[in-house]
Amino acid sequence: MGHLSIDGEHLTIKDVVDVARNNRRVELSEQAVERIRKSRNYVDSLVDKGAVVYGITTGFGKFSDVFISKEDTQALQRNLIVSHSCSLGEPLTEETVRAIMLLRVNTLAKGFSGIRLETLNTLIEMLNKGVHPFIPEKGSLGASGDLAPLANMVLVMLGEGEAYYKGIRITGKEAMDKAGIKVVELTSKEGLALINGTPVMTGIGALAVYDAENLLKNADIIAALTFEALKGITTAFDKKVHEARGQKGQMATARNMLRIVSGSGLTTTQGQIRIQDAYTLRCIPQIHGASRDAIQYVKEKVSIELNAATDNPLVFADDDQVISGGNFHGQPIALAMDFLGIAVSELANVSERRLERLVNPQLNDLPAFLTRKGGLNSGFMITQYTAASIVSENKILAHPASVDSIPSSANQEDHVSMGTTAARKARSILDNAQKVLGIEALAASQAISFRGDVRLGKGTSEAYKVIRKDIAPVEEDRIMYTDMNKLDEMVKSEALVKAVESAIGELE
Repeated sequence: MGHLSIDGEHLTIKDVVDVARNNRRVELSEQAVERIRKSRNYVDSLVDKGAVVYGITTGFGKFSDVFISKEDTQALQRNLIVSHSCSLGEPLTEETVRAIMLLRVNTLAKGFSGIRLETLNTLIEMLNKGVHPFIPEKGSLGASGDLAPLANMVLVMLGEGEAYYKGIRITGKEAMDKAGIKVVELTSKEGLALINGTPVMTGIGALAVYDAENLLKNADIIAALTFEALKGITTAFDKKVHEARGQKGQMATARNMLRIVSGSGLTTTQGQIRIQDAYTLRCIPQIHGASRDAIQYVKEKVSIELNAATDNPLVFADDDQVISGGNFHGQPIALAMDFLGIAVSELANVSERRLERLVNPQLNDLPAFLTRKGGLNSGFMITQYTAASIVSENKILAHPASVDSIPSSANQEDHVSMGTTAARKARSILDNAQKVLGIEALAASQAISFRGDVRLGKGTSEAYKVIRKDIAPVEEDRIMYTDMNKLDEMVKSEALVKAVESAIGELE
């Protein structure tokens, strides 16, 4: 995999995944280098003239009316970083930190920030050599951007703070020395350029969107397994029904479902054994489809933000102008992340209800709790308890963070987005939903094993093979969490999706 060229304009969610998870190396494009140098030269000219410009020759936030002399510019930038490094809590994961670093590089490559090329190259070198700053997850208001967590990132550039190098947490100075990277001394505008913006919420969001799209495909596959186990009625997926409504996600889900179960000997048609199914089977296209549309909206907003100039002030060298604005405000991502959390939470909600239909003998013609020796064995009884616990937790987490705002900086910053909280919540909801769908897949496979030697659908047969390769049917009670963890990993790793798509082509 060659180097990824960074120009501030063309970064994609897939690029973020390649760098964050697959350690793809990055480099600046020639155009980006030219823009960065021009922007920096203009900032230097403003400092030389003693111009009064926010964040360059003034203090920050409520201190914006305090003039800072040229002699104090380096001290100002260092003080900004050390005073703002106020994050607390558990550290963000390595892949998240890498995504954050990449997004900050891409923003600065646009040439609106006034950073020196050598300073930006230090951050790129850290990314390429695997120096990952220790960034606690809590402390961002999402406006003025992700100040506190980004300050923890910049500390390492100064030879301060802490970092992970080759998986070991050491001091920032040690990490930089071991990697052979020279630390920097920030000068005018650079500290602000590095910490003012939305890369934390957007980095978390980009990885979450990628995983949510994978989860959508898993949801259709796993729902199809349950659908076949319960002899679902395919007539409800007829394209005429969904075209009559016209919702894109719904139509795509219906097409997916028919392709996945195509050729099944278990599915039925309307009136064959019953007139209609319960909503959790009949309305899979409507429910999954709505989440599909919501996630597409979130993807659009995150994709824009990946290539956005989100710091303040913005330097427009060609126009001889520095403008203080509010592009650091995370509201576009805050609302999107709350929406993502709700959309993914619903995938888990309906999955848990399908699981109930699998284990409850009053709702099917299968052995109670999917065990032949009920009473002596509890079978899948408590798997539903766990799923219920998790979806209940998701309902709490799905409460939007973006509706809250607590003023900061003596009311200079009197409305904040809480976008990073929204992103972190969405990430937690996603992990929970992956687990619930894994439990459903485990139960659906068990139910199918009671149907005898029947022909499964073209897609479901491949998914069933993947599951059975690692997990045998449950004949007698056994430790269940190990099987549940295996299914969780299958969902996360795209194993089921890849198997199904190898048989029927790419899912929508």
